[in-house]
Amino acid sequence: MDKQAKIFVAGHRGMVGSAIERQLKARGYEHVITRSRTELDLLNQQAVHDFLQAERPDYIFIAAAKVGGIQANNVFRADFIYQNLMIEANLIHGAHMAGVQRLMFLGSSCIYPKLAPQPMTEDALLTGLLEPTNEPYAIAKIAGIKLCEAYNAQYGRQYVSVMPTNLYGPNDNYDLNNSHVLPALIRKAHEAKLRADHELVVWGTGTPMREFLYADDLADACVYLMEQDYAGPLVNIGTGTDVTIRELAETVLKVVGFSGGLTFDTTKPDGTPRKLMDVSRLKALGWQARTPLEGGIQLAYQDFLKRYASEAT
Repeated sequence: MDKQAKIFVAGHRGMVGSAIERQLKARGYEHVITRSRTELDLLNQQAVHDFLQAERPDYIFIAAAKVGGIQANNVFRADFIYQNLMIEANLIHGAHMAGVQRLMFLGSSCIYPKLAPQPMTEDALLTGLLEPTNEPYAIAKIAGIKLCEAYNAQYGRQYVSVMPTNLYGPNDNYDLNNSHVLPALIRKAHEAKLRADHELVVWGTGTPMREFLYADDLADACVYLMEQDYAGPLVNIGTGTDVTIRELAETVLKVVGFSGGLTFDTTKPDGTPRKLMDVSRLKALGWQARTPLEGGIQLAYQDFLKRYASEAT
């Protein structure tokens, strides 16, 4: 990648997009293009087409998406499938029409079947039924992967799809109604600590296993793959290790400094029993994660205190 190349990061205000923007600038890329939602509505095909025709970026990272946790995915099913389909279709087709040769589409580990063999390899895609609570979001992301593959096959583009595991880090969403499990735990533990509660209630049984990747590690992997001119099939991006939700909650309580106990609300859904990525393909390409979970949670909690704690309490 030429340091003078024009690079468009779609979704730069989100956790993933902002991490990619930071990574690019840290590596000396001088022409990173961004647009806020008010400046460019990614649901508007004509607006996206006009923008890409005018800017003609050399590279595009698609980190823009409508995202949320189990509850948000299950309740706002139409929003999740429609908005994600429109965002990716507008950007991928618009990129092709603007002559953009290199593009990276970021998906999600929920694209894999609910009961996929663990750890999940890239070949598990479309081999079984999806987790029902986030099926609309997963189908939209699968469509994005297939869009990239189709433009590569028909037009010779180099549109790569990467599937991150569960992410956390700076600029995460701490809204308890639609956040993911780790930021929700950070906020709930912080508020419980301030109230001097005796216990913290966590959804589910605590037995499901999850893998967590620090957002800046993901960004490093994404830019690394683009710099390596990778143009192969789908790539999982994760740590290759997982923990139970109980272990995760205990680590969060330790970092936050909450001394009360843990209680599990077993009337709430667990979601997929286990979601661990097989990252063999990524390691063979020369990359692996560096940030340990507890250290990453400490960084995330510092970000929460700086950005959200005053309004969250």
